[in-house]
Amino acid sequence: MSFLGSLSRSMSRAPRPPRRSTTPTSATFPSNSTESLPSPSPTSAQPATPKPLYLCSPFVEAALVKGNFKTIVMQPKYTDIMEWVAVNIFEFYQNLNQFYGVLAECCTQQSCPAMSAGPQYVPSRIPRGYFLTQNPRLNYTWINQDRKSVQLPAPTYIDYVMTWVQNLLDDENAFPTKSGRDFPSNFPSTVKHVYRQLLRVFAHLYHAHYPQILHLRSEPHFNSLFAHFLAFGKEYELLDVKDIKGQSGAVVGVGALWERWKEMGILEQ
Repeated sequence: MSFLGSLSRSMSRAPRPPRRSTTPTSATFPSNSTESLPSPSPTSAQPATPKPLYLCSPFVEAALVKGNFKTIVMQPKYTDIMEWVAVNIFEFYQNLNQFYGVLAECCTQQSCPAMSAGPQYVPSRIPRGYFLTQNPRLNYTWINQDRKSVQLPAPTYIDYVMTWVQNLLDDENAFPTKSGRDFPSNFPSTVKHVYRQLLRVFAHLYHAHYPQILHLRSEPHFNSLFAHFLAFGKEYELLDVKDIKGQSGAVVGVGALWERWKEMGILEQ
């Protein structure tokens, strides 16, 4: 099912969930801001480093849902495709927001001075390829109101993202909740941008705060949430592969997790 190719479809719409809660913090979101990926600086390969904990057994197998997520993300009969996407965007945001709210005290300007998704890796030639050769670190940058790319501490970046998404969800013109109101023509591009930003929050939490997730014994919940997020994004063309895997020829940590889950049958090949 192609979400972007279904704009003209008109069907009955299911009831929407309750109104959204506020974000953990309250930064003001710049009105015309977006983001950019840094250009990786050329460098020689570094010595091999151990794989992240979230790629290690038993953590990589930890989940609340067993089997393939394909069945979970399928659109129910007699529902509008845009309503289905909107409701799921809301659910992903709410759940990720709750996780970040718990981890926020560990994500400070001192501990996370950049919005990092971890090192980029070039797979080594060993079984499964998860003992990887380290490349430059992938840090997400923000384009401010002056159209300049700026480095932000992770908590500031995430606060901008969460505040922006919350405001979108509360905007009847962007995410209509009343029966009879149509979704705007730019809804597909809006939700793709939302998806890209939420993916970056997932990537940072996996890279920088997975030990805290393990300490809370929440890895099955977090893994299942992320696998559901990936499966839904792939099914409805909300994810770009380069957003998951990083630059060509390298793999970001969550990109390796994506590949591992595909091998395990959790995600579609």
